[in-house]
Amino acid sequence: MKRQNQSSVVEFILLGFSNFPQLQQQLFAVFLVVYLVTLVGNAIIIVIISLDQRLHVPMYLFLQNLSVVDLSFSAVIMPEMLVVLSTEKTTVSFAGCFAQMYFILLFGGTECFLLGTMAYDRFSAICYPLNYPMTMNKMVFIELVMFSWVSGIIVATVQTIWVFSFPFCGPNEINHISCETPAVLELACADTFLFEIYAFTGTILIILVPFLLILLSYLLILFTILKMPSTTGRQKAFSTCASHLTSVTLFYGTASMTYLQPKSGYSPETKKLMSLSYSLLTPLLNPLIYSVRNSEMKRALMKLWQRKVVLPTV
Repeated sequence: MKRQNQSSVVEFILLGFSNFPQLQQQLFAVFLVVYLVTLVGNAIIIVIISLDQRLHVPMYLFLQNLSVVDLSFSAVIMPEMLVVLSTEKTTVSFAGCFAQMYFILLFGGTECFLLGTMAYDRFSAICYPLNYPMTMNKMVFIELVMFSWVSGIIVATVQTIWVFSFPFCGPNEINHISCETPAVLELACADTFLFEIYAFTGTILIILVPFLLILLSYLLILFTILKMPSTTGRQKAFSTCASHLTSVTLFYGTASMTYLQPKSGYSPETKKLMSLSYSLLTPLLNPLIYSVRNSEMKRALMKLWQRKVVLPTV
């Protein structure tokens, strides 16, 4: 932010869905419900895994980290968006926009790497079950989680500082639901070509490469599943992988379309819908996908519920 004093813009205006004033109240109600369900769903997963010792294994500890990321990701974007919907226009300070972009990139980048580590975990468990306790021991798990978070921090720090080093001379209206990089970059009154090259390269390394590696790991998992003699075993493995792959495709697909070309030709409304896909739908769906379809999680939830019901009567 060294060049902030060169900018005449001291605050931004988030437009959100102001083009559809007749839908503001309906959208507010829908997004509020989605936000609350997202918070509750991810919080339940975090609490259940924390309290149940049987779930203190890499698969569920990765899921717990994913829920922390999704809950935080949603909390960075949704409250501001609800304010935009309730007031039609809202101003965001220069520092506030900087902070929101930083945390969007931090949690988004962390999720990119975390989903990749979860795919590797499933690949190791299904394809090499005998070696799994060694390939995914406690130290390896900690290193993978730390790598995911540190990588997210590095991506957020480099990209946010770079974007806000550009001068902003006006206009100051961000035609988006949040201070995401592509939307803010459109307001910069400087040559951003070098940054766009970086964004293209970074998106390939951070989004497309992990996504392709995930697809490769699931292809190998599929071959292994087909060799399983047990029908029940095949169904369980298919269920686990299909749910993960659904979330992965939604997240990586829309995120790559948004960040691969920061100044792409998509209409503002299309960009808003793509942003909602990975910032709204993914955090909402992950708790449903990983808990409702998982017998261990359902068993742990029932155990926690029974404990809450029994305690008051004791």
